[in-house]
Amino acid sequence: MSRKNQHPLRDAGTDRTTADEVPVTPQTQAPAYKLAFDDFDFMCREDMRPVRFQLELLKPELMLNEYGVDSTIVLFGGARIPEPAKKEGARTKTLADLSRFYDEAREFARLMTLRSMAGGGRDDVIVTGGGPGVMEAGNRGAVDAGGVSIGLNIVLPFEQAPNEYVTPDLCFNFHYFAIRKMHFLMRAKAICVFPGGFGTMDETFEALTLIQTGRMERVPFLLFGEDFWQSIINWDALADAGTISAEDLDLFRFVETAQDAMDLIENWGAPSTRDSVPGR
Repeated sequence: MSRKNQHPLRDAGTDRTTADEVPVTPQTQAPAYKLAFDDFDFMCREDMRPVRFQLELLKPELMLNEYGVDSTIVLFGGARIPEPAKKEGARTKTLADLSRFYDEAREFARLMTLRSMAGGGRDDVIVTGGGPGVMEAGNRGAVDAGGVSIGLNIVLPFEQAPNEYVTPDLCFNFHYFAIRKMHFLMRAKAICVFPGGFGTMDETFEALTLIQTGRMERVPFLLFGEDFWQSIINWDALADAGTISAEDLDLFRFVETAQDAMDLIENWGAPSTRDSVPGR
């Protein structure tokens, strides 16, 4: 997204075009002559990693600001969870059974996007990892509501493309997992986690750690599918062992349906105890 210069100096884009039109000589064809910001080989040097960190942090930040996104609702979840209509092709029975969460993610994103649009569309914008499975469901639900959504994709060794439901102007691609995870959380007003694998666990525990340690404000943190999460992680054993505090188990809630999640987010600040919270 271009923007007119706010100063009288010649802009970098103009010089980039001009540099492409200089006469061909040994000097102008030498790598040293290339404009630094337009030199792909230079930008990919090992020494330039700090600059690439900065660029990867800055580009989505500027574009989200320019688009008018003030806050987001984060959806984490497995790329392998199929749409129910396609569950017969799932590689395991468990994945087929978990396909119901595709529909719950889609419905939750639809309801949240309707709420966002009613408030002007700048807050509570759905953001996913932009891939298949639960991520696709989240972006698809936003489309169902007639709204926009964000996709934070990442380059992986195997072929991958953003799902077709991400709003094109809000579809970003990352090289660094760490910077991508920062963008997930920088605008987060709530975090909703569906069943998933290593990537989902990584995102979940990093976010919980930031909240636990006070590095991030507490926000509604919802885990969809209590049976799945209780079977994968022995939460109470962590508290019993003393490796976390019993109070840390109050940082999140279990929910089963999209409506459960909407109700909990709406009433997150209401006085409650861990055992009496709906969806627990």
